[in-house]
Amino acid sequence: MYDNEKKYNEITYYPSDYNEEKPKKKNHFLRALMAVVCVSVISAISISGYKIYDEFSERNFVRAEEMHSDSAVSQTKEEEKVSEKQPTTKGETTKDIKTIISQSVKKAELSIPEIVEKVSPSVVGVSSTLSKGKATGSGIIMTADGYIVTNAHVVEGAEKVTVLLDSKNEYDAEIIGSDAQTDIAVLKISADEKITPAEFGNSDDLVVGETAVAIGNPLGFEFYSTVTSGIISGLDRELTIEDKLLRLIQTDAAINGGNSGGALVNSFGQVIGISSAKIVTIDAEGMGFAIPINDAVPIIHELINNGYVTGRPLIGIAGFDIDERTAYYYNMKEGVYVAQIKEDSPAELAGMKVGDIIISANGEEIKTMTDLNKIKNNFKPSDTVSVVVFRNGEEIPMTVILGEVTE
Repeated sequence: MYDNEKKYNEITYYPSDYNEEKPKKKNHFLRALMAVVCVSVISAISISGYKIYDEFSERNFVRAEEMHSDSAVSQTKEEEKVSEKQPTTKGETTKDIKTIISQSVKKAELSIPEIVEKVSPSVVGVSSTLSKGKATGSGIIMTADGYIVTNAHVVEGAEKVTVLLDSKNEYDAEIIGSDAQTDIAVLKISADEKITPAEFGNSDDLVVGETAVAIGNPLGFEFYSTVTSGIISGLDRELTIEDKLLRLIQTDAAINGGNSGGALVNSFGQVIGISSAKIVTIDAEGMGFAIPINDAVPIIHELINNGYVTGRPLIGIAGFDIDERTAYYYNMKEGVYVAQIKEDSPAELAGMKVGDIIISANGEEIKTMTDLNKIKNNFKPSDTVSVVVFRNGEEIPMTVILGEVTE
């Protein structure tokens, strides 16, 4: 089980489903270990999701089921080395953020039909061609010259991306930048027709109980531009999804697969959130979530100007949690099992090995990948972090000089 094979008890995260080939080789110990971990996660009553990787993309390493405990991750592209990859700019696509999103003041409240009439032309369909099928989602037009914001998981692994406009015309799209940590991606199309940018509001002004309208394409383009309405149910909701802690707006406006990247709109017809996730459980319904637009703006700026979000610290591992039950069963310690190490990464340079279990960082106990990332994110690239790993029955201290995430 690896990244897009993960299953959740309560969180549905909206990469569209597609089949994957099963691995030919299997390491039985790691397979069994991950199965125990998976069962505990699936049966857990929480919304934390299954922590599976650190900071780098799954496409850069093989499935965990195929690995041996002493294997290392081979690098797919020489330029992806942490020590060599430098920040890049996007040339003609570089813009000042003020020209991308202008957040408007509130004017007169609109009825829901008026909101739909105003915003629907600015919400598009996004189709990603993958190696094993297609995934669809939604996006929001930011500028008249074709900049579009969507969710990163909508375009993850895409070999080609197209955008379907309200006019039913379809255009090829360039991925300007994508950030899995915040689940935000920026696309660019060159349309030979007039397109309508959305008006953006201030998500910091939201009040629980006010009107919320979601516009997107649930379950594919057959239901293009579906509108649901409700209220803002909560603010500053913290959810851990795929090992990433997100601060989200909660709404009871129906959000389903395909809504990802679509608009959550206030009663003034202003986009105040980007639809992203929902909780699915027999014990709850009507719990959808969106990324606050105020949180998205600086990420959009970074993606347009750099292609990635600068200043993020990197350890360079992929791993999964060893909980108390698994630790007891395999005579291990609780912590983060290091399943893979990126070549030339800070972890490799510090002497970390596949099979190590990280049990402490910066003097604090580590039990989950979320614990590790919370500590790591308090530092900057080039900072030094003390780490203790459990290896062959011994606790081994080491010093990690953090790198920078460049993708």
